[in-house]
Amino acid sequence: MAPKILPPGSTIGILGGGQLGRMTALAAARLGYQCIVYAPDDESIAGQIATVYVQADYDDALALEWFAEHVDVITYEFENVPEATVLACEKMKPVRPGVTPIHFAQHRIREKDFLRKAGIGTADYQPIYTEADIEKATALPGILKTCTDGYDGKGQAKVATRDGIKAAWEKFGRRECILESLVDFQCEVSAIVARGLDGTTRCFPIGRNEHRDGILRTTHVPSGLDDAVIKKAEAFGIKLAESLDLVGLVALEMFVTRDGRVLANEMAPRPHNSGHWTMDACATSQFEQLVRAICGLPLGSVEVLAPSRMENLIGDEANDWMKYLADPTARLHLYGKSKARPGRKMGHVTYLT
Repeated sequence: MAPKILPPGSTIGILGGGQLGRMTALAAARLGYQCIVYAPDDESIAGQIATVYVQADYDDALALEWFAEHVDVITYEFENVPEATVLACEKMKPVRPGVTPIHFAQHRIREKDFLRKAGIGTADYQPIYTEADIEKATALPGILKTCTDGYDGKGQAKVATRDGIKAAWEKFGRRECILESLVDFQCEVSAIVARGLDGTTRCFPIGRNEHRDGILRTTHVPSGLDDAVIKKAEAFGIKLAESLDLVGLVALEMFVTRDGRVLANEMAPRPHNSGHWTMDACATSQFEQLVRAICGLPLGSVEVLAPSRMENLIGDEANDWMKYLADPTARLHLYGKSKARPGRKMGHVTYLT
């Protein structure tokens, strides 16, 4: 039996209350869907524009039951929603993507092992769980990362020696870590792939990314890279979506080495910061594509409407909103966050070039 298509007028449940949920809810509303956002946050910028905002802990069984009863399908806007929460929701309503992508994305060793098994290249890596693992470490120089909870450069340290590994591991509280060998790369890219209920996949054009202090700052589309590199990055993104058997959206961040290889860094089974350009410069935004996928609708075109450069607005940079509004090439998106602080993403601006 073919999966049921959820028509406009249906209700989408979103786990997580941040800007990705906010922009998903806005895209859903344009297509006639309602959204109920579930998150524990006092300030939910997704909840600001949702039909209903449920503020409750992720382990609140009664609140989750109410949430599931009032929606037709559930998705998540970040990958650190507890796995147990997603499992509980799956027992009540379809969750797209389901728990499998969460399981792998939440732990860097599981993630890297999964990528390798799927035939997607990665840098050399080793688990660092014990002092014995440190003594056997050979992926040097490298980056030591906590296996869980690290994002935007947090929980990471460059290391060149085993003594350096031990010092960083102690600083991280002797937690489970991964040691990843440093990659001599010319640039970083990302593939964002949608996969529908019928197994159809569609990859957005590859974006070339620039990071600063572990935070994405700029994405350029077109990427300006060789066709062979672009095709390899697209193939890895599609292979990931198919290997996860997901319905929804997945982003794969990759390194392009100076000798032309493409190596996966990390995945995110949800809309991605590097896909924000699609809101202004693509026939279908990544957020609308997610709504289409999880509701069983045909996937939209990924045709580029104009070359673009997306820039994140970090901290006080969002205070220059008047400058962006005065620029005819700029498209400003502010997230409605009440307080700026260093390192906090307050919005983004896309320049159509």
